[in-house]
Amino acid sequence: MINVQVLAPREVPLGGPRAMTVRRTLPARERSFIGAWCFVDHYGPDDVSLTGGMDVAPHPHCGLATVSWLFSGEIEHRDSLGTHEMVRPGELNLMTAGRGIAHSEVSTPATTTLHGAQLWVVLPEEAAEVEPRFEHYRPEAREVTPGVWVSCFLGSLAGQSSPVATHTPLLGAEVGLAPGACMVLDVPTDFEVGVLVDLGFVEFGGQPVVDGELAVVASGRGVELRAGEDGARVLVLGGPPFPEQVVMWWNFIGRSHEEVVAARADWNDHTPRFGYVDGYVPRPAGADTQWWIPAPSLPGVRLKSRGNRR
Repeated sequence: MINVQVLAPREVPLGGPRAMTVRRTLPARERSFIGAWCFVDHYGPDDVSLTGGMDVAPHPHCGLATVSWLFSGEIEHRDSLGTHEMVRPGELNLMTAGRGIAHSEVSTPATTTLHGAQLWVVLPEEAAEVEPRFEHYRPEAREVTPGVWVSCFLGSLAGQSSPVATHTPLLGAEVGLAPGACMVLDVPTDFEVGVLVDLGFVEFGGQPVVDGELAVVASGRGVELRAGEDGARVLVLGGPPFPEQVVMWWNFIGRSHEEVVAARADWNDHTPRFGYVDGYVPRPAGADTQWWIPAPSLPGVRLKSRGNRR
């Protein structure tokens, strides 16, 4: 009998005063990581004419990498490296923060429906201070068995491999399944695997999983994924168990309370560490417009490290 852990989403605001609502499944009280994946936000489909879309002012990251993946819409990405890239459906945008980077994210005027996922990967200690970088890659979606389409953006799945290098072994893929279609995961034996259901209903290892839930198994090798009668679309995330304890707070990951305190001070004091995001124009512009997102106040207690709970 396969033990499948199902994590329910919780709604949280994202992006400061003009925050949009996202559904967060990781981290959770029950689990901090899936491999090195440490953060899973899922949003939409949102009617931008009603919600206002995404307008996230410049904000910092360190000790992690971000993965942006869209199902519909378009987002303008700018960062302190000078990168200016449009995030579009089916395209990987991997931003490795390393020692520190800042970026903004704004849905474009052409966007009518915004729908996607924002994911984070924790960097291992030896890579936590690497120079920041940004990578863009468009994988090809292929039908791998009748009724099953795979677009592998990180790692390897169903005969597809991404050329994008990561600091720990990772799997990231979008999988579309026709009604009743099934695939058996061909991942390494030591990979933890999570399945985030974006649309529809699936059985994962025999466990029912509905839209918005994240189901996790300790070893994904040979586990069956089967769609319900209406078909399904999921994100498959995996990797070997992450062995380190880290401190996660706001947009920072460090190995100690002191590292996070220092990162917060560097951002709020505008030191050169995170750089400057050129070209960001908030909507609507005005006297009270926020041009950057300050780090919030720290809690009055020492930040605790976290890792997987079994």
